[in-house]
Amino acid sequence: MSQKGTATELGTLPIGKLLAQYAIPAIIAMTASSLYNMVDSIFIGHGVGPMAISGLAITFPLMNLAAAFGSLVGVGASTLISVKLGQKDYHTAQQILGNVISLNLIIGVLFTIITLVFLDPILYFFGASEATIPYARDYMEIILIGNVITHMYLGLNAVLRSAGHPQKAMVATILTVIINTILDPLFIYGLDMGIRGAAIATILAQIISLCWLVKLFANKEELLHMKRGIYRLRKVLVENIIGIGLAPFFMNIAACFIVILINKGLKLYDGDLAIGAFGIVNRIVFLFVMIVMGLNQGMQPIAGYNFGAQQYHRVNHVMKLTVIAATIVTTTGFLVGELIPELTVSAFTTDQTLIDLSAKGLRITVMFFPIIGFQMVTSNFFQSIGMARKAIILSLSRQVLILIPCLFILPLFWGSLGIWYSMPISDIMASLIAGFMLYKQFKHFKQKAKEINGVN
Repeated sequence: MSQKGTATELGTLPIGKLLAQYAIPAIIAMTASSLYNMVDSIFIGHGVGPMAISGLAITFPLMNLAAAFGSLVGVGASTLISVKLGQKDYHTAQQILGNVISLNLIIGVLFTIITLVFLDPILYFFGASEATIPYARDYMEIILIGNVITHMYLGLNAVLRSAGHPQKAMVATILTVIINTILDPLFIYGLDMGIRGAAIATILAQIISLCWLVKLFANKEELLHMKRGIYRLRKVLVENIIGIGLAPFFMNIAACFIVILINKGLKLYDGDLAIGAFGIVNRIVFLFVMIVMGLNQGMQPIAGYNFGAQQYHRVNHVMKLTVIAATIVTTTGFLVGELIPELTVSAFTTDQTLIDLSAKGLRITVMFFPIIGFQMVTSNFFQSIGMARKAIILSLSRQVLILIPCLFILPLFWGSLGIWYSMPISDIMASLIAGFMLYKQFKHFKQKAKEINGVN
């Protein structure tokens, strides 16, 4: 959904200006999205109780699983659209839009049916107890019913951003946050619906934002818009979308499995409240991670377009600027977690035991946080330029190759502390792998640039 002139700017305007233009709206949107999740947790923690926080944390693996299928389509399609616009292949970009809608509809419906049928066994497997499963079940039943809406909303928002309208994508996300924040207390307190009310507020907010996105994509004056003939799934496009989207898909699948291991381990050593503590820490850390993801989203269309146009010096430049910005963000998260952990976690609960467990976990989790921004940007960078295999390797290095073995081994020696320490250890090791791969890629770009200049 971009005019040709808008797309062309990606290859001509100064990189710093472009990154600010695309990243700032994305950062605002992602921060808003994170706050949107935090608002749910805060209202649930204060309005329902500490055990409801633990019940909510039980749902995280299933939420990650749903996000995995959403990102498979959304991220893959948005990256492919950026590259196609860079190549001036506007017809294919239009076809991708239609395939995004069809894929999200099919995958969303299938996921909802399967998970609703087996919901209780799934939640028990994820670490639920008799005390926490009522809260987890009440929340997830509503979320799963609205899963197609969630997939469609996130997918169209990603396409909108990649097609040259980051500001409108930002507005859609902020609209969702504002509506959710208004509806949460209404349903939780006013209508006394408890945790189920928080889920209803979430889905209603997404429905309203999706209606606005559909209206934008229905505008026939825009380059990318909904029309007949684009919704039939095309094998080549589906394969390309899924191929590029596999990196974040596997990352979310791994995240799902990891949260299961963490929940089960914490429950074993410290009980149900420890799961709630991880839920609180996860929300706080996620705020800073989402800001970095906003930077990544701003980088994506710029890197994708210039890679497609073979302007490698611009690709290198946007990567370096994004890494610097991401490091500033994660260092801020490190300072918050180390200097004021008790104050930060107390926003979610008044239960002192839960506050103490959460503060201890937060301090450990952010131990090496300043370097994780670099690792996240590097993984997204390879994804942005269509190098799916390298993106998958980087995505899985932290989650699968390092973190999962740590979660199995370290608790044997340190108990629950071993679970918490697994996270910063995996951060630093994954960053070393990312640094090596990025160095090799930059070296290759430099050689390609020399060859192009030699020909010219």
